[in-house]
Amino acid sequence: MKVVAIGGGTGLSTILKGLKNKGLQLTAVVAVTDEGGSSGKIRQELNVPPPGDVRNNIIALAKSESLMSKLFSYRFTTNGTLSEHSVGNIILAALTMMTGSFAKAVRYASDILAIEGKVLPVCEELIRLVATYSDGSVVVGETEIAKKIDARIVSVHLDKKACALEEVIQEISEADAIVLGPGSLYTSVITNLLVEGVTEAVRGNERARKIYIANIMTQPGETIGYSLEDHVLEVERYLGIELDHIIANKALPSQDVLESYAKQRSEPVLPRGPVDKRYHFFNLLKVTYDANDPRPKARHDPDKTAKIVIDLLRGGS
Repeated sequence: MKVVAIGGGTGLSTILKGLKNKGLQLTAVVAVTDEGGSSGKIRQELNVPPPGDVRNNIIALAKSESLMSKLFSYRFTTNGTLSEHSVGNIILAALTMMTGSFAKAVRYASDILAIEGKVLPVCEELIRLVATYSDGSVVVGETEIAKKIDARIVSVHLDKKACALEEVIQEISEADAIVLGPGSLYTSVITNLLVEGVTEAVRGNERARKIYIANIMTQPGETIGYSLEDHVLEVERYLGIELDHIIANKALPSQDVLESYAKQRSEPVLPRGPVDKRYHFFNLLKVTYDANDPRPKARHDPDKTAKIVIDLLRGGS
């Protein structure tokens, strides 16, 4: 069974970790509008697409115990110019400059790590996400979008025309299932749908099941106050069709985790009213801790989430 997963960095890579080694033909279509951290610096200094999200997903499909996988994940913690940069980002940037193609760079990096499946950037253009808000303001760039918390996003678009890679269109057109999310609603999921050819390919593949995996928590700068239905309606608005299945978390984090998120005005993504039979609720919660960030993270459990996706694909209603 051929599965195409569309998204960004952390959320998409989490799902890929669960889906790999399950006998599926996996393809990840990854956003290229990231502007933060190491990716943002590389993008600005070298004029190449941001490599971070792609790197995360290549690593997710690699053998986790391999030395090369650990090398690609290694991040410098010095106070010098390499601070915050990961080796994988630098390698992808170097390959892009050597070959003249970000897509080729991703392919070569995938070969180096001998990944199970395929990782594709949605396009090769240097594009930025632009958000229009309810207060009439317009904000350019993911980093700035994440900072604005005093108004609701009305719409998003790209700063210039971008066309999806032909291979992306082909993979989507041939897929048995198309999975969107989890991940930041606008900056990881919908940003892919704004690239020319993507939504047309999804709508054109009528036999593929379209599955959306909803976020566990709302996100400052993007979805403050959004219900589960709000997330779904936004995805469907940009997709142009209804989703077949929506997978959502029903487990609440502990009080200390909720309080940590509340400081950022973030809360659980929950339904606001009755939902239809397309919605499937499970305990998907896994709380993790990052060595570089003491705050707890409410994430999807990769194995539980993957099992639900596979059950749906193998005959679930």
